[in-house]
Amino acid sequence: MRKLFTLALLLLLASPVCGAQAVRKEPLKIKSDTLQTDNQQKTAVFEGKVVARQGDMTLYADKVVVSYSGDGKELSKVEAFGNVRILQGNREATGAHGIYEPKEARIILDGSPKVVQGDDVVTGKVITYYVNEQRSVVTSGPKQRVEAIIHPGEQHDGKSKP
Repeated sequence: MRKLFTLALLLLLASPVCGAQAVRKEPLKIKSDTLQTDNQQKTAVFEGKVVARQGDMTLYADKVVVSYSGDGKELSKVEAFGNVRILQGNREATGAHGIYEPKEARIILDGSPKVVQGDDVVTGKVITYYVNEQRSVVTSGPKQRVEAIIHPGEQHDGKSKP
């Protein structure tokens, strides 16, 4: 089960700056008010002020549902619900809901999603990150356009380039 959660959060929090192999070696620590597992349904549900930390990445949410297949070593989906916030260094992603789909190697953040890195900000209706390709797609909605605020001449850590 530990391997399942490590993989789930590693990929949920994946970023192009931190390689997957380096993070996978870090211990995973999850705190929540409750944990319910259901081997028949193949789910583990963490609820109540969920905080999951691995390396320099932290996930906060009201609820995290991990779905798996087989003997619990194959992850099928991770969903985070309510006040989803992912932190790594000066990078922060927020939204009401997040999904990690390992077969597609994709993370989807919706519910007023926003990604902030340093002074740069991207918002839209849905933000999709393709883990293996290290690319993102941000889509708009009927009443919300994609918006990006980018500060040229700055590195991702918010410091000016020499």
